[in-house]
Amino acid sequence: MDHYNSFSEFQIRFLPPVFGVEFCVALLGNALALWLLVTRERKDWHTGVVFSCNLAISDLLYVLTLPLLLLYYAGGKDWRFGPSACKLERFLFTCNLYVSIFFIMCISVNRYVAIVHPFFTRSHVRPRHAAAASVLVWALVAAISSPVLGFADTCARNGTNATECVSCCGAGEEEQRRHLAYSLFLAAFGCLLPFLATFASYAAIFRVVLRNRSITPLEKRKVLLMVSSVLALYAVSFVPYHVLRNLHFYLKMRNLGWSRPGVHRAYQVSKGLVTLNMCIHPLLYMALFDSIRTVCCRGGGGGGGEDREADRAGEQS
Repeated sequence: MDHYNSFSEFQIRFLPPVFGVEFCVALLGNALALWLLVTRERKDWHTGVVFSCNLAISDLLYVLTLPLLLLYYAGGKDWRFGPSACKLERFLFTCNLYVSIFFIMCISVNRYVAIVHPFFTRSHVRPRHAAAASVLVWALVAAISSPVLGFADTCARNGTNATECVSCCGAGEEEQRRHLAYSLFLAAFGCLLPFLATFASYAAIFRVVLRNRSITPLEKRKVLLMVSSVLALYAVSFVPYHVLRNLHFYLKMRNLGWSRPGVHRAYQVSKGLVTLNMCIHPLLYMALFDSIRTVCCRGGGGGGGEDREADRAGEQS
């Protein structure tokens, strides 16, 4: 029980202020970004706007559940909102996480096609294609997130009257084994594969921009900043969370969690960091629709007429 109290104390002290700050920043940032995308970009409703709007909507849907988590941890990890709200919160968190990852991938691939293949983009890529891809992303993520509704539940804490909201309430080893297998699947399919596609897209973009002599060193640094920001988002937010979550579940299944307090604390920190991505997304929108968009559109090819085609293609991306 002493180990449990020590672990809970760290969560109670660390997570509520983190979630509180993230709630304010993410709500204001994404609401403002969505408003700007809908109003300022409405005359130029290209594929990049479609993907970014979906990403902002996903962030806003989840950020509205953060007050529940804030009250939960601030109240000593006592869930008072019922099992249905617990399942819904866990489901929305999972959906937001993987919708974010997949739409970042869509935005990255969209930029790659517009910059590296501007003629194809101008002739074949339309906003309706982005809308169709967005529907597929939402359907896919909802499907892979649906098992959360079966695993997540409220559980009575031993020796107390408190009720916890946990990702897997089953105490049996077989149940925990299935939950770990599902978590590993999410890490591979929902994080690793989109990361590889995102990394390959931005690597190709940066290579094209570096070879284009018509782009100034300052503009190349701006492109590098855009690429670095996305990779940093994975390095700080997505990757540590998936690694630590699966390690935590494995130790818990083997009843070794109490002997690895460092892993538990690092996992709690990663919970705050993975939610941080909602605060960073508005900065990505700014990069995408301000000067970076113009810079990137100039990178599609060797120069001259091909650059002009890239500019036109970029206006549709």
